[in-house]
Amino acid sequence: MNAPFGIPGAAKPLDTMQQQLQAEAAIEPDEPVSTAPTRKTQIIAIYGKGGIGKSFTLANLSYMMAQQGKRVLLIGCDPKSDTTSLLFGGRSTPTIIETSSKKKAAGEKVTIGDVCFKRDGVFAMELGGPEVGRGCGGRGIIHGFELLEKLGFHQWDFDYVLLDFLGDVVCGGFGLPIARDMCQKVIVVGSNDLQSLYVANNVCSAVDYFRKLGGNVGVAGMVINKDDGTGEAQAFAAAVGIPVLAAIPADEDIRRKSANYEIVGRPGGRWAPVFEALAVQVAEAPPKRPNPLSQEALLNLFKGDAVGRSVVLDPATAEDMCGDAAVVKPSLEVIYEGS
Repeated sequence: MNAPFGIPGAAKPLDTMQQQLQAEAAIEPDEPVSTAPTRKTQIIAIYGKGGIGKSFTLANLSYMMAQQGKRVLLIGCDPKSDTTSLLFGGRSTPTIIETSSKKKAAGEKVTIGDVCFKRDGVFAMELGGPEVGRGCGGRGIIHGFELLEKLGFHQWDFDYVLLDFLGDVVCGGFGLPIARDMCQKVIVVGSNDLQSLYVANNVCSAVDYFRKLGGNVGVAGMVINKDDGTGEAQAFAAAVGIPVLAAIPADEDIRRKSANYEIVGRPGGRWAPVFEALAVQVAEAPPKRPNPLSQEALLNLFKGDAVGRSVVLDPATAEDMCGDAAVVKPSLEVIYEGS
C-alpha cells in the first residue's frame, strides 16, 4: 500500500522527480570517440568561410577519390549552388529544391535522374536554396535533406558522401550534420587569415558543444587553402588540437586553372600528390573533439599590427550621439543617506 502524504519520512513525488533529474544531469558524457569510423559509408561534412575554397577542394578531392576506385557522392549544401560547377566544367546543375518545386507544380515526383549527375565516377548534386529575400537558406537545407531521405539516401551504396556546408552561417539548417549526428566527422577549410580561422573556430565550438550533449561528430582535421606560408592556420590547428590534412599552396597555376573550371587533382598531374595525400588523410583521419579558442586566443595567432589590438575602445556618450541637440536631464534617482 502506498504511503499516504504527510507521513514523516515519506518521499514526496516532486522530491523524487527532482532527485532523479539531478542524478541524470550529474552523469558525465562518454569520452569522445577518437577511433576511425566503422560504418561502411563515411559521411563527411566540410565547412569553411564563403569563398575560402571549399568547392575547389571538394571537386578535386572527390575526383581524385573516384580515380582511386572509390564510390563518391558530392552534395552541395550551399545556397549559391556552386559546389559542382568546377566538377562539371562550369555548368550548373538543377538543384533539388528548384526541381522539387517544379515537379510538385506539375504533379510529378522527383527521381534520381532529375537531380543527380556524374562525371568520371563522381556522383554529384546540389540542394540549392530559396531566391534572395524569399526564404531561409537553413530551412532550405532541412527541406533538401528531407527530399533526399524520400529518394532513399540511407540506402545508397557509397564509400564516401562529402557534404559542402557554408561555415559562416550559424542558423540551425547549416549545423544539421553536427547537431543530428548525420556525419561521422567534420573537416574545416581555412587559410592564413583571421576571418576564415574565426569561422573554423566557430565550427569547432559547435562540434564541442554537441559533444557535451552526447553527440558523436568530431573534427578530423583542417585543409589549408591558398597557403602563403605565414603559418597562422598551422598555429590554429595545433592550438585547437586537430591535424592539418593538407596545405594547398597559393600558386598561380592552381588559381588560373580553377578560374577556367579545370580539375587540377588528376592522377599524374602536377598537383596530383597533394590530392592523393589528402584523399588518404580524409579517409583515415579519426574524428577528434576540438578545443575551440577564445576570441583573444584567436587574435593572438596574428601580429598585433595586423588585427588592431593597439586600438583603444573609447566609449561614446549621449552628447556624442545627439550633437548640439543633447539635453542633460536631471536624474530622478532617490539617494538615501547611508546607502
